[in-house]
Amino acid sequence: MKTLKLTALALFLLASSSSLIAQTADEIVSKYITTIGGAAKLKALKGVKMEMVVNAQGMEIPVEIVQEPGGKMYVKINIQGKEMTQMASDGETVWSTSFMTMKAEKSDAETTANAKLSAADFPDPFLDYKTKGYSIELMGKETKEGTECYKIKLTKKPITVDGVKTDDVNYYYFDTENNLPIATETEIKQGPAKGQKSVSTMSDYQEVDGIYFPFAMNQGGQAMKVKKITLNPTVDAKAYAFPAQ
Repeated sequence: MKTLKLTALALFLLASSSSLIAQTADEIVSKYITTIGGAAKLKALKGVKMEMVVNAQGMEIPVEIVQEPGGKMYVKINIQGKEMTQMASDGETVWSTSFMTMKAEKSDAETTANAKLSAADFPDPFLDYKTKGYSIELMGKETKEGTECYKIKLTKKPITVDGVKTDDVNYYYFDTENNLPIATETEIKQGPAKGQKSVSTMSDYQEVDGIYFPFAMNQGGQAMKVKKITLNPTVDAKAYAFPAQ
């Protein structure tokens, strides 16, 4: 009889603990959305334009990134005064400029399909994450960049890698004091670095028209400094479209 009571108690505590962790993950994400400006302001966004410089081998390369709902986006870089579209999408066709030929090339079907899935991340993957079919989980606390953080596991819809459906998992590290993500971590799925971790860091959060954005980032050792962010910019649809050949 004692054994039965202890087992029942253990199951109750386990269930309560799991419920608490799930609730805590939701609380962390909810506080984060509120901290950066609130769900209403994020949902009202029609586009974001970021002007930044990327430090590459001692050179500062100007970069312009624009994102709009529906997967519309482009990344333009300026090298020695010459501007080129490094990557773009009109929501249907994903394309990039080849550094070898300097001509626009359409992405393959797999890359395009994965890009369409990521369109749901605008303006923030945690915004209405359940509606998107995503899930979150609190993995505990860890120290990242010398700061105590909550480690949140974000699982998005599976992507396709070399013809195989693959889990799309990202880990976010939220500063326990400010409730802002200061780092993200994901596994590289393809190429020579397959299986290794890709780590990005974010800092220097600043307000732009009531919404906070990180103005300093580092991805794979490449430092990026945001100079200006414009909300709801006016963008010509041609900037996203695959150019006529």
